[in-house]
Amino acid sequence: MIGFKDYSAFAEMTDEEVDEALDMRQRMKLRQSMRKNKAKIKAGKRRAAKRTASPEKLKQRATKHARKEVEKAILKDKKKGDLSFSSRGALEKKVARKSAAVARISKKLLPQIKRDERSKRSKKKET
Repeated sequence: MIGFKDYSAFAEMTDEEVDEALDMRQRMKLRQSMRKNKAKIKAGKRRAAKRTASPEKLKQRATKHARKEVEKAILKDKKKGDLSFSSRGALEKKVARKSAAVARISKKLLPQIKRDERSKRSKKKET
């Protein structure tokens, strides 16, 4: 049986780690296994939310925010959801080429994300 850590690792994979898109059969198999284990995944997420995020996790969040900012700059007024699959692939390639900018932005965003994490912890302690 696959545990929550395996699912969360899959969910947090960035687009650079995935070489190719899933085909229909792989997508259906993943859908089936996620549906089968959704209660375990939900419980794991709830436990993970109670814990303080590790520095690696905070870096991942900062990188994700930075990628979204770069995507926004590339897309301008368009929405990523409105793009075709091939356009989304092209967008991901453009973002991958701007990895230096993503790294720079994520470094700037890291203190803000740490502050948000601390404030989230303090709010939970108050209630």
